[in-house]
Amino acid sequence: MTSEEDVLRIFPEEMRGKWRKAAGYAERLQEIRLRADKPVLLCIDGKEFFKDKRGEIVSRTEQAEIMEREELERLISYTCSYSMYAFEEEISRGYLSLPGGHRMGLAGEVVLSERDKIRNIKHISCINIRISHEIKGAADTVLPFLYREGRFLNTLIISPPGCGKTTLLRDIIRQVSDGNPYGEGVTVGIVDERSEIAGSFQGRAQNDVGLRTDILDSCPKAEGMMLLIRSMAPKVIGVDELGSEEDIDAMKKVLSCGCAILATIHAGSAAEAAERLFMRKLAGEKVFERYIVLTRRLGKCEVEAVLDKEQRILSGGPL
Repeated sequence: MTSEEDVLRIFPEEMRGKWRKAAGYAERLQEIRLRADKPVLLCIDGKEFFKDKRGEIVSRTEQAEIMEREELERLISYTCSYSMYAFEEEISRGYLSLPGGHRMGLAGEVVLSERDKIRNIKHISCINIRISHEIKGAADTVLPFLYREGRFLNTLIISPPGCGKTTLLRDIIRQVSDGNPYGEGVTVGIVDERSEIAGSFQGRAQNDVGLRTDILDSCPKAEGMMLLIRSMAPKVIGVDELGSEEDIDAMKKVLSCGCAILATIHAGSAAEAAERLFMRKLAGEKVFERYIVLTRRLGKCEVEAVLDKEQRILSGGPL
């Protein structure tokens, strides 16, 4: 579980006093959005709140503290260990990894290279701190449906934003890697393109993703899947947020090598996911043997349904 101290250490010591009340919501806190000269905004249980100058959590915009640009710059400098030059490559990807598996998204003025690639982001004016929530046991209710005779089945997690897909993905990976009542532990490879699954910080996973898991951090999914197949011989590969034809092509090559796939996609239903242009390449092939559909009701993440490859309902219920 994410603790108050986990949240507080995101901020420099001199700023922690006025963030203590917000940190008290650590287990329910999802995002902290800081924009220069704009109200300080928090997402708690999927709802929008603000922080006032005293650190109290309030619901009205006019009560909110305005984020000063100088304070925003101090936070970024602290996150970069007071040397932004050393973090230029990470900043160019649009985020900074934080201790505890959290992530700081960045927006500002983009600096392009001669080849029109993003080289850096300067004059950063918007920050989105995404709070990582590691919940061991989150996969307990779905795990019985993801195996057949001890073999892990190709599985796709389908979820709208903010419904716990990465939390569920992470715990499935941990249990597949460590072993569970339905299958022995196997080697798992993660392509962690956005550093959200393992939450690696300076090369070390901040989240427990299992004892037999190898991690490719900050690596594009398509290239990463191929690299893992060539170098680490995984039995299962886990990736977050399929989003392109290249991802699908790489995934099909992985499957041809006898490796199982565990993936996620942003969508509200299996039918909506199937309509995505890049997913149509899988039409008729029934690559995925299990679909887990997530939703949010009354502020709680739920498994709406577990479906088989014919999209027949096997189970449903709260996470």
